[in-house]
Amino acid sequence: MDVTLHLAQDPEADALLGRSPLAALTGMLLDQQIPMEWAFKGPETIARRMGTDDLDAHDIAARDPEEFAALLSAKPAVHRYPGSMAKRVQTMCQYLVEHYDGDAEAVWRDAGSGPELLKRLEALPGFGKQKAQIFLALLGKQLGVAPEGWREAAGAYGEAKSYRSVADITGPESLAKVRAHKQEMKAAAKAAKAAQPKKG
Repeated sequence: MDVTLHLAQDPEADALLGRSPLAALTGMLLDQQIPMEWAFKGPETIARRMGTDDLDAHDIAARDPEEFAALLSAKPAVHRYPGSMAKRVQTMCQYLVEHYDGDAEAVWRDAGSGPELLKRLEALPGFGKQKAQIFLALLGKQLGVAPEGWREAAGAYGEAKSYRSVADITGPESLAKVRAHKQEMKAAAKAAKAAQPKKG
């Protein structure tokens, strides 16, 4: 895996995401309740603080949980909730060690179909259906992992040029389009909530 991603909008962080399957998975895991660029810069920050130029599932899985949480909490923090996200990252790495011998790429390397790959991604700790579909779309659209039926398995995120998620971000212009889509979705959800009759 060696592609150029533009998710962190930071050359070093994006270079790591493009060459390291575990970094890409970790960025996706961190991508909630914070701006996308902050989430996808996280893996490079973690690697640097661990004194390496890549993430190692065995190393992270074996770390003392308190020390690892402190690593993510140091200023600037890797996430708005560094303690709970440190736990999630470790739990995911422990799962990868147990099921894939620590090899993150093995999650998708020999997946026979889109639905099978989606099932493997959904089985990862911290990945719900939506996160799994977005990552599947990212694999298919930008990382050259395209088992049969991947677009269908990724749902709306798999549609070409849909600009719904990180899967469609290839630079500042597409980032702006994805942002706009997310704001529209938020506004629509807010309006729907406001329209509900109040329970008396």
